Amino acid sequence: MQITIIIPAYNEARWIKKVVEEVRAAGFQTVVVDDCSKDETAALAESAGAAVLRHVINRGQGAALRTGTNWALENGAEIVVHFDADGQFRVSDIERLVKPLAAHEAEVVFGSRFLDNTTKLPWSKKNLIMPLARLANKILFDAELTDPQSGFRAFTADVGREIKWRQDRMAHASEILGEITRRRLRVVEVPITVVYHEFGQGFSGGFKILRDIFIKKLS
Repeated sequence: MQITIIIPAYNEARWIKKVVEEVRAAGFQTVVVDDCSKDETAALAESAGAAVLRHVINRGQGAALRTGTNWALENGAEIVVHFDADGQFRVSDIERLVKPLAAHEAEVVFGSRFLDNTTKLPWSKKNLIMPLARLANKILFDAELTDPQSGFRAFTADVGREIKWRQDRMAHASEILGEITRRRLRVVEVPITVVYHEFGQGFSGGFKILRDIFIKKLS
């Protein structure tokens, strides 16, 4: 079974070589989508053995994932995994995501930071931002997940060909979830551990995501 790992990357020279080497050492086909980085991200990913696709302008994580997913499906992927470039996801958790797909128990698997206590989140993100994100996804998409903004996801090739997301930037996570819910696909969550080097989206980033979701819903 061909499993392809898609890694969107923008200015990730600090981490990308190590991430690619670990993913490839685990035996997975690895594709890095360089989103017009200003540093050596693309060259380092290529030197580590990844297939590298390049955007000529910075388009955002959602667009990079779409580019990588399309390439994977055109090149024989049976399972597609979305994975981050910053070294915060654990390669050992990939097998946990893939297992329900390989066993035909699910069509989509999301990694969740909230199914165990191994991920340490700041109080505001855990108790304010994430509950608001869960509520927004419930209201807008009738979608219920413990970790509504998880970027660590896996799905079958059939699902990859079926779902289409238009959000180029961070709101793609909610749009993907909405597409999956609307199609009533079989979804499973599995616990993952995220090791933060820094704490990503704050309130301003969260509000931008909600703004983009509402605009998409109204368009």
